[in-house]
Amino acid sequence: MQQPIPDRRSYAFLLRVLRGQAQVDFLPSALAGLVFTVALCAAGWQYGVYGLCGTALGTATAQVLGVARDRVTAGLEGFNSCLVAVGFAAFLGAGHLSTALLAAGGCVVVTVLTGAAATLLRPWHLPTLTLPYCVTASAMTIAAPGFVRVWHQGPGLATLTRPASGRTALTWPDLWHAFFSNIAQIFFMPQWYVGALFLLGIFVADRRLGALACLGSVVGIAAAWLLGAPAGQIADGGMGYNAVLVTMALGGVFLATDRWSLAYAVTGATAATILTPAAAALFAPSGGHTFTWPFVLTTLAFLVAVPAFPRLRKAGEPQPVAAAGGATPPAAAA
Repeated sequence: MQQPIPDRRSYAFLLRVLRGQAQVDFLPSALAGLVFTVALCAAGWQYGVYGLCGTALGTATAQVLGVARDRVTAGLEGFNSCLVAVGFAAFLGAGHLSTALLAAGGCVVVTVLTGAAATLLRPWHLPTLTLPYCVTASAMTIAAPGFVRVWHQGPGLATLTRPASGRTALTWPDLWHAFFSNIAQIFFMPQWYVGALFLLGIFVADRRLGALACLGSVVGIAAAWLLGAPAGQIADGGMGYNAVLVTMALGGVFLATDRWSLAYAVTGATAATILTPAAAALFAPSGGHTFTWPFVLTTLAFLVAVPAFPRLRKAGEPQPVAAAGGATPPAAAA
C-alpha cells in the first residue's frame, strides 16, 4: 500500500513557526525553535502551547497579509507574536478562555504593529526588534485589571516605587541561577533549568551567539551587583535578561563581531541593566511591566550611533584597510 505523501506546505509552515520561536534570540533555526519549545514546556506545557500557537498565528497572519516571503520564511514575522502569547499566558493566567482569546487577538495586532514599526524605522535602516511586542504587552498589562472577565489575578499590578532593599551579597547558588535565569526571563520564565535549555538551543544553532549570550548574562550580573541590586532580583534573572539580548544584538547580529563591537556590546548591556529598574519604576504606577523595553531602547540608540564611530562595522561589511591600520577612513573624515 502506497504511503501518503506528506503535505509539503504544512511542513514548510511548521519550519517557519519554529524559526519564528528561535528568532526571539535572533536565530533563523527550526532546530533551535524546537529546543525552545521543549524549554517552554519544561516551565509548563501551557506555555509551550501558547508559544507555538502564538507564533503560528502571527506567521499565518503575515502570510495572509502578503508580507515579503523571505521575512516569513526566516521567522521574522513570528517572534513578536510568540512573546505576546507567552506574555499573556504568564500575566493573565494560561488556563482561562479569555486569555487564549486575547492572546490570539494580540498576535494578530502585533503583526500589524510590526508592519507599522518597520515602515517608521525603514528610513533609518533600523530593525523593529521586539518593539511591537513591547507596545502590545504593555497595553495589555495596563488595561487588563480594568476588565472583570479578563483579570483573574486578584489585585492589579499597579504599585508605588520604593528604594531597593534587602541582601546584596551574592552566594554561589545566586550566581549560577542568575546566569541561566537571565536567558529564561526573555520568555518570562525564572527557572534556571529552563534557561539552560534555551542556552542549549542557542548553541545548537550558533556557537558564536551562544557565547555572546553567556557574555551578556555575565555582564548583567556584574553590573547589577556592582550597583547594589537586591540579590533576589539578580538570581531570578529579572535584572539581566535585557543585557543578554543587547549583547547578542550589538556583538554579532547587527554589528560584525570584533573587539570593538564586543566592547560596544558590553557598554550597551551595562546601560540596559541600569535602564531596567528605571523602566520598572516608570511603568509600576500604571501596572505595566519592563518587558524588553530596555533592550529595545538601548539597542536602537546604539545602532543609530554606529555611523558616528568608524571603528564599528555593520554585519556583513568588509573591514576597511585604512581603519585596520589605525588611520581614519577618508569617508569618515569627510
